[in-house]
Amino acid sequence: MEYKFEKPVHGIIGKEKYQCTIEWRSGKFIADEPVTSGGKDLGPDPYTLLLSSLASCTLITLRMFVDNKGWDIPQMAVKVNYYQETKDEKIITIIDRQIIFLSPVDEEQKLRLQEVAKHCPISKILENDIELRTFISRESKTEANETGL
Repeated sequence: MEYKFEKPVHGIIGKEKYQCTIEWRSGKFIADEPVTSGGKDLGPDPYTLLLSSLASCTLITLRMFVDNKGWDIPQMAVKVNYYQETKDEKIITIIDRQIIFLSPVDEEQKLRLQEVAKHCPISKILENDIELRTFISRESKTEANETGL
């Protein structure tokens, strides 16, 4: 098994409700909960981060495809939202993605780009079976920075 990232995404929280610092290979940002949930809304909440991953991956994938085809589509946008419902005592999450073209695009291109969007890497992750493993450890700051996870 080989991890996708050489350096994993790293999150840390202190006593400040519910402010987390998230670090990745070249920067960091704050994740937080909205005021209505007890946070200070200083950054995106976990649901927003998940949907942002899908929106950005979709846009990047579409841009790569459009550029490769040489199509003149200067701007695109994506809106993503979700809801949950219960079926047979199981919670089902439905994520809706809307692709918006900010300039005229012919119907054939729209249909092709709708298909391309389904192949963005985050779409594939979300649509495949996912196994989430959780490990517990106690590490010093030095050890935490040196391990792959």
